[in-house]
Formats: sequence, structure tokens, C-alpha cells
Amino acid sequence: MDSDATTEARILSAADALFYAHGVQTVGMDRVRDASGVSLKKIYKCFPSKGALVEAYLRRRDRWARNALEERVSRHTDPEERVLAVFDWLYDWVDGPDFHGCAFINAFGELGADSQGVVDAVREHKGAVRGYLRDLAHETGAAEPEWLASQLAVLLDGAMSNASITDSPAPAAHARSAAETLLRTATAPAPAADPAR
Repeated sequence: MDSDATTEARILSAADALFYAHGVQTVGMDRVRDASGVSLKKIYKCFPSKGALVEAYLRRRDRWARNALEERVSRHTDPEERVLAVFDWLYDWVDGPDFHGCAFINAFGELGADSQGVVDAVREHKGAVRGYLRDLAHETGAAEPEWLASQLAVLLDGAMSNASITDSPAPAAHARSAAETLLRTATAPAPAADPAR
């Protein structure tokens, strides 16, 4: 007999695959039941509502995305290469067969007007990613790491959305190129004062 943790993991794994591939609203709990092999009664014992399951799915996605990103960045020691590794990771992810856009942007678009729990999960994820980008920006010695992190976050989200729409990894490559330009601007030394003035 499965433990409660194992049962929850099976439910979440099934929900993750279904919600991410097909959208949250189009997937009913009966499909989660069929994919997980867990009865509806047991699903609702673990997750009292579909909303609770969606929030758990997003938090699971948050852990996966941030762990995968941090693992890729950790392969580099040069501060600027660590920033660019974010976009290399993005390129490889969006070029894979299982990419269906950003789960957080997708869920927010579907449920953001009606579910504060989804809004909170999305904002927490985006805030955590932006905080990570800010840490990477600090490592580069950027004059304004907050500004750089904000720009990188926009590039990251924009590339994910465009890659999903175009069904191409090219936006991730374009975002990497734009990040290189930003890094040159953000880390350029200040011009020397004119001694004649």
C-alpha cells in the first residue's frame, strides 16, 4: 500500500504532466484520477479542491525550474558566463519536445483573475527567479544590479512566451544576445573624468 507521500507524489506527477501540456482549465479531476491511478476520494483527501492541486502543481514546477536553472548556472565560475548560462538553460529547455511555455504565465492567464492562490504562487516564483538574477547581477559587479536583474527577468519571460508562440528556440538565442549587450552596458567602467575640466 502506498504511503500518503507516495500517493501525493503520484497525483502531483499526473497533474503536472496534464496541466502543463493541456492547461489547467481543460483538465478535469477525472483525467487526473485516470492518469494517476488514484481514486477521486483519495485525491480530494490529499488536495481538498482542484485549486489546491493547481497551487501544489505550481509549487512543484517552481522547485523543478529553480533547481534546474541553478544546476546549469553552477557549471560556470565566470560571473558573466553564469548570467548567460541562464539563457543557455532556457534554450535547451524550449528546444525540447515537452516545452509548452511558462507554466506560471499560462496559469496566471487562465486563473489569475479568479484565484488568489494561483496569483500568489506565480508572484512568489517570479520574485524568487528575479532575486536569483539579482544575485547573479551582483556577482558581475554591475553598477545597478537591481536594474540589470529587472532587464534580465523581462528577457527571460519574453523569450519563454515567444518561444511558445513561435514553436522555436530562436527567441532564447535572441534573449541571450540581448543579455550580452546588457552585461556590457551594466558592467562597463565609468568614463574617466576629464582633467581639463
